[in-house]
Amino acid sequence: MVDTPENTPNSAASALNADQLFQQLRRKEGTWIEWGQACQALQKAGYSTQTIFEETGFEPIHQNQVIVGAQVYASILEVGVQEPVKAHFERKGSDVLYELRILSQAERAVVAELVVDKSLDVDEAKDAVKAVKEFSRLGSMPEGFTNHPGDAIAHQVWKLARQQSDLQARSCLIAKGLRFAHSETARKHVEQLLTDFAVVKAKAAPMLSVYRLEADEYLPRTLPVVGKLPMNKADLQAVPLVEEMEPFGIVKFSGAAAWVSVPGWQVIRLAQDPVALLCDSDTLPSPLPGRAEEVLIIVDRAQRQWDAGSYFLIEDGEHLRLQWFEDAPSVSLLGRVILVMRPKKVLDEDYGKDPWQIDE
Repeated sequence: MVDTPENTPNSAASALNADQLFQQLRRKEGTWIEWGQACQALQKAGYSTQTIFEETGFEPIHQNQVIVGAQVYASILEVGVQEPVKAHFERKGSDVLYELRILSQAERAVVAELVVDKSLDVDEAKDAVKAVKEFSRLGSMPEGFTNHPGDAIAHQVWKLARQQSDLQARSCLIAKGLRFAHSETARKHVEQLLTDFAVVKAKAAPMLSVYRLEADEYLPRTLPVVGKLPMNKADLQAVPLVEEMEPFGIVKFSGAAAWVSVPGWQVIRLAQDPVALLCDSDTLPSPLPGRAEEVLIIVDRAQRQWDAGSYFLIEDGEHLRLQWFEDAPSVSLLGRVILVMRPKKVLDEDYGKDPWQIDE
């Protein structure tokens, strides 16, 4: 008896049922549809695909195939298919029905009938599914074709044949189109290619604009913005540690927050827990020359060890402020200032908006 998996009802009845299902799969008793139902029941009971494989010989990929195939089979029966189609898939065809999984329930039924009618193998069925799916995405019904899967395939090969200059390849495509064309109008469209040898060139897909980041500075780092001074310690502590996902430095964050991207300079990349604060330049401990403007202060909260060559963020009463200490202070250091960023200096707001100025 196979051990009942953890976190499942450990009753004699459920264990007995599992043993029966394992035995059924080991002996391959019943139809493949029943195998799929048995695999699904065991997986729902908590047995892993590896355990089922070890006990029955059904590889995980085969388990998935018969489970999905059985589900597709049930769905086409709900829509209704002819008796020969039903009888065919009762005996075989889990691999073919698996390919039909991406279609709608109604499409599955008609494609399943086409598979039986044309005796399609799994590769041909896969191509048929692709043609039906692409046909369904067209904005309007192509002239002369219907929404029958045979016409969908005929339309696909009709397009390919018109683009083909090689007569032998063109003839093969026309023959395929005539094989699958369901409506008389679709057949006539394909037959016209027997006398019309004009080649319609396929539209080339546009090239993607691809750029590889070569320098670290080109990859910005996204930092949470705490707010603008003055603020209190709680505001600083409310911002959690931000974890980046390589290779593009993508960040995830739950809750409301403001963000800013800064260049990937080495001092930024080396910071362990950087956050950004805003303040006016004339309120800095060492005011910046020039007119007052808003600046961005980058503070690494992970760097709380004093050194005489740095400014630190501290709590002063109810507010935070930046401070330099000649000697080791007695107050708690909340983070080291690693960078102050001034905004880009723009001499003319309208400069660069005209293409001729950019070119120069």
